[in-house]
Amino acid sequence: MMQANTMSSDDKLIEPNAQSRYEVTHKDLPLACPMPGMSLWNSHPRVYLPIEQTGEARCPYCGAVYVLKD
Repeated sequence: MMQANTMSSDDKLIEPNAQSRYEVTHKDLPLACPMPGMSLWNSHPRVYLPIEQTGEARCPYCGAVYVLKD
């Protein structure tokens, strides 16, 4: 039987599509949904979101709203 998750117990994945609003910082740029820390097996294709100009972006796949914090 194959092991589904090879991460250690200390590593925590962000559940994709679990929230409708995510706060991100400049270190998260360029912003993509799902974000790198999210598990991808049950999510949509990765899409890059332009958030730098307005400070807010909505994913066209899942509708999650990302807000850029200073």
